[in-house]
Amino acid sequence: MTKKRKRQDDFQKVKLKVGKKKPKLENATVTNFKTKTIHLPEQLKEDGILPTNNRKLNIKDLLSQMHHYNAGVKQSALLGLKDLLSQYPFIIDAHLSNILSEVTAVFTDKDANVRLAAVQLLQFLAPKIRAEQISPFFPLALADGSSRLRESEGLQEQKENPHATSNSIFINWKEHANDQQHIQVYENGGSQPNVSSQFRLRNLIGGLGSVDEGLSSSENLKGFIEIIIPLLIECWIEAVPPQLATSVGNGVEREPLQVMQQVLNIISLLWKLSKQHDENHKLESWLRKNYLTDFKHHFMSHFPYALKEITKHRKKETNKSIKHCTILSNNVDHLLLNLTLSDIMVSLANASTLQKDSYWIEMIRKFVTETLEDGSRLNSKQLNRLLGVSWRLMQIQPNREATESLIKAVYTLYQQRGLILPVRTLLLKFFSKIYQKEELRSYRFRYRSKVLSRWLAGLPLQLAHLGSRNPELSTQLIDIIQTAAARANKELLKSLQATALRIYDPQEGTVVVLPAESQQCLVQLIYFLPSLPADLLSQLSRCCIMGRLSSSLAAMLIGILHMRSSFSGWKYSVKDCLMSDVDYFSFLFSTLTGFSKEELTWLQSLRGVPHVIQTQLSPVLLYLTDLEQFLHHWDVTETVCHSLLVIPARNQSFDIVQSAISKHLVGFTVIPDSTAGCVLGVICRLLDHTCVLSETLMPFLASCCYSLLYFLLTLEKGEAEHLRKRDKLWGVCVSVLALLPRVLRLMLQSLRVSRAAPEELPVVGQLLRLLLQHAPLRTHMLTNAILVQQIIKNITTLKSGGVQEQWLTDLHYCFNVYITGHPQGPSVLNTVYERGSMALPV
Repeated sequence: MTKKRKRQDDFQKVKLKVGKKKPKLENATVTNFKTKTIHLPEQLKEDGILPTNNRKLNIKDLLSQMHHYNAGVKQSALLGLKDLLSQYPFIIDAHLSNILSEVTAVFTDKDANVRLAAVQLLQFLAPKIRAEQISPFFPLALADGSSRLRESEGLQEQKENPHATSNSIFINWKEHANDQQHIQVYENGGSQPNVSSQFRLRNLIGGLGSVDEGLSSSENLKGFIEIIIPLLIECWIEAVPPQLATSVGNGVEREPLQVMQQVLNIISLLWKLSKQHDENHKLESWLRKNYLTDFKHHFMSHFPYALKEITKHRKKETNKSIKHCTILSNNVDHLLLNLTLSDIMVSLANASTLQKDSYWIEMIRKFVTETLEDGSRLNSKQLNRLLGVSWRLMQIQPNREATESLIKAVYTLYQQRGLILPVRTLLLKFFSKIYQKEELRSYRFRYRSKVLSRWLAGLPLQLAHLGSRNPELSTQLIDIIQTAAARANKELLKSLQATALRIYDPQEGTVVVLPAESQQCLVQLIYFLPSLPADLLSQLSRCCIMGRLSSSLAAMLIGILHMRSSFSGWKYSVKDCLMSDVDYFSFLFSTLTGFSKEELTWLQSLRGVPHVIQTQLSPVLLYLTDLEQFLHHWDVTETVCHSLLVIPARNQSFDIVQSAISKHLVGFTVIPDSTAGCVLGVICRLLDHTCVLSETLMPFLASCCYSLLYFLLTLEKGEAEHLRKRDKLWGVCVSVLALLPRVLRLMLQSLRVSRAAPEELPVVGQLLRLLLQHAPLRTHMLTNAILVQQIIKNITTLKSGGVQEQWLTDLHYCFNVYITGHPQGPSVLNTVYERGSMALPV
């Protein structure tokens, strides 16, 4: 009873009375204390054993973060480690092993920023570590047997001392190729050669004549392909995980995409190398047999690929930021990858395997067509791949419908404006290649693509629009046009005929704004024109005489027109008349005059200007052309004369020319000196015993002769430009006067010296003296002796008031020598004049 009662006492409830406070417990906590913060900055900065960086992390903390799953944490740890080691360099010696082990482990991290930070950290450490310190870790760093750090120290020393020099090896590749110079290969970037290296620049045994043990043989290439292709496929699988099929579209991030591109680049190079050793297509069959299945499974499963970019966007409804995946369908990175893959795949297919490969070939065809039609801006590298795949597809499936769809897609891209020159050039070459392939087929199996015909028909108009803005592109257009024209392509010739007036415009046409090589091709194109109407011939004449074409090209043009005329001597005439004889002669005469009708009309208003030579004894005034224009006109006239001379009926062509001169030139007062000289020259060249000179033309020729001779005799020594005209003009004047005595007589009759100015009398005297001294004219001058006597008498009468000048004495002497036969002086001559039976008007 007692024990039980005591146990109950232990747990007896205390009864509280109303109004009494609750008694305090024995174990109650006192809460009425105050606290204050204690700052220990040195203790927080350094734990006494390991120093920390600005983020209060020591070496162990930073190295442990290298194993974190987040790439950002690993990158931050590497940057923090670099910061820590720069503040406390002594940590490097104490923890070098751990640092190198952890840093080299992230060299192959999948994140590019982490890899970059690791490389930067190692570059930071290299100059701070001695060679003997890091030598035990060479296997850990991809540097066995090398002394990279010594080189790094050397680089650091060179930065500190700019005048430091390093020894370099001069390599003469010609001597090396002939085994006259040995080159030691330094493997793994070390400064000491590795004697057991398996790599060499060239086979050092046997020189150039030996068989190379590399990839120059098909068997060695096969062995290399068998080794490298499985490795490349594994790289592809790692870059493109199987989960790609479950993602949005076929998007791949940028870094895996770059790996995929490099894999395909290597395979593409191997494929190109295999074609060099595959004359019998055996290697192509071997490649298809061994790798087509794997390529279809791994490469074509998710074709075409797109680039996935990760961007951050904020939603207004929530404060959280989410990651949004965007497929950039027109990014150039993935486009080149898809084109490279397409190029590799289509090289494994041919026409015989079309049915087996129809599924994936159709995928590629669809991708190529859409890429060409979507209007995206392609660079030359992408387009080159694209056109290469298109060409291969045309060879694999050469049916009309498939070929036409691809050509149409390429033409859609071709029609875009603003294409850069390399792109436009590739497109032109592609269409030209298709056209040439079609032309090589027999006429029975030839298929004329409508799109290709439309492209050809548009080239002349493009050429006219292009002008001189891009001479290189214009040259390519001309080459294609010339090829199609030579093959008598109807669509192109029709378009060329319609655009000819714009191309051959003498002011701004393509033919006058391009370089000489392109001008020559355009001149040659005239031969293929279906017809040569009068308006086109008028423009061609202006092109010849304006000097925008060289004299040699103008001669070529005139020769081409002669070959296409009815006077070329062909036995069989063309059904459709190319040009009429009237238009042909009009072209020749317009070219002969050297000036248009409008220009000659404008010259008639010129008076009292230095370029116009005026005389009182001739109705024809001379307009002096510059020397370049004069010489060009003279050379072109030589070709015109040749074309007129080869016409069988000489007298008919002479009549046509003199009729044209009488109709279009005789009425003018001011005549260019080159025109006057060329007219006299063509008369001399065409005149023979069958030709009869018109009476109405003779006075004009006589006036031209005197005006030209007066111009030559009044030239001063300082006028060097016009002095070069002297021989040509003097020759044609003397030739006309010798061939046509009537013209000489008319010129002498026009010398009414009483009308001449005093300063012109010495010129007339000098002219008569020269005509008397010229042997071919001596007979004609003797025939007109009385007329010459009268002129001299009139001059003597006008000059009788003063002292006789020397030029007049020389004139009397020449007359006595060449006409009377003995020099008797002026007194005897006066007696002869007084007894003369013929008196001329003064």
